[in-house]
Amino acid sequence: MTARFKDLCLDAGDHHALADWWCTAIGYVRRTVEGEAERPTAWPVPIEDPTGAGPLIWVVPVEEEKVVKNRMHIDVFGSVDELLSLGATLVRRRDDEIEWDVLADPEGNEFCVFTP
Repeated sequence: MTARFKDLCLDAGDHHALADWWCTAIGYVRRTVEGEAERPTAWPVPIEDPTGAGPLIWVVPVEEEKVVKNRMHIDVFGSVDELLSLGATLVRRRDDEIEWDVLADPEGNEFCVFTP
């Protein structure tokens, strides 16, 4: 084995708001980090599955805006309508070619939604 999966990182202009959005969308919580109060607000925000089943996600502040399609993305099981009501946008509905819906989070990061 050359490498093994560790964490997932999402770039964000407003990393605190995007971390909160993903926590609401997928049931994650912010991970408590020792010394967090002393860290600068530009420090990445770790969010985690409270059951321990899912990967740790770091929501990382970046200055540049997203300008092209993601080369890597998240797949989730869920309700498209509920995710849209939280602020996601529809990129592509499932159709004869794909069996999932493509949405984007509030910062434009695409993700696929599968029916549970």
